[in-house]
Amino acid sequence: MLGWRRAAASVLLLPRRAGWRPAAAMSSLLVGQPQYAWLRELGLQEDNPGVYNGRWGGGGQVVTTYCPANNEPIARVRQASLEDYEETVKKAKEAWKVWADIPAPKRGEVVRQIGDALRQKIKVLGSLVSLEMGKIYVEGVGEVQEYVDVCDYAVGLSRMIGGPVLPSERSGHALIEQWNPVGLVGIITAFNFPVAVYGWNSAIAMICGNACLWKGAPTTSLTSVAVTKIVAKVLEDNKIPGAVCSLVCGGADIGTAMARDERMDLLSFTGSSEVGKQVALMVQERFGEWESFIFLFVVGKGRVTS
Repeated sequence: MLGWRRAAASVLLLPRRAGWRPAAAMSSLLVGQPQYAWLRELGLQEDNPGVYNGRWGGGGQVVTTYCPANNEPIARVRQASLEDYEETVKKAKEAWKVWADIPAPKRGEVVRQIGDALRQKIKVLGSLVSLEMGKIYVEGVGEVQEYVDVCDYAVGLSRMIGGPVLPSERSGHALIEQWNPVGLVGIITAFNFPVAVYGWNSAIAMICGNACLWKGAPTTSLTSVAVTKIVAKVLEDNKIPGAVCSLVCGGADIGTAMARDERMDLLSFTGSSEVGKQVALMVQERFGEWESFIFLFVVGKGRVTS
């Protein structure tokens, strides 16, 4: 089993920090209080499904997310079960075939609309990042802005995807190199950057014709749900399968399943170096059976003593 450490808990494991209580013990949630009515603008309720694959659902454990500043409960999210994960992967692979067949410039237009939709919600989404993760407000807004900026960058790339034309040894012939989508990109993100890291990965992956499957940190599940709702609305408006940008909120079982799943053509992991090594080994175990790639963004724990 994967070991538990605070820096890695947000990526693969359900947190066990002090103050976490069963959902049944909650009598008052911030989402239901008048001063937090802005959470409703993001489509958040007292109980929220944590699985999206074209439709919302979830049959796993119910987790209550808390404001780290005062330990008050914000709302509840039903996590993904392994059955939910299996269904979501299948739908994401099916949606990928549709998405990959769309010309890159048109994919760029969809990503542009995602960036615009995020701009419209940047303040309220930044407030949610601050409330659920604990960053100051300006940094929460800054995270959303990073996602928007990557969308803008990706739109430009959508008209620059090409390949070299090489001379052939045969007279009157030329060799054309063409880049094709990888397939399904799994994205595992950490609690300390609940929006930006997903944006870095998903915007570029979408431009290249890939589908995405996101597992955010359990401690910031509401942020994952809110972002996915914004993206899903854009996909729906463009009559594109919602499973192109799927979501599975969950803990260690979901993270491990993603690392070991041969249907995951590329896996992007952000978290601690310790857990990153374990994820790399899981992906490496299937190298000989299926072509797969892994991208790791890992950090250690720095300590300052006086």
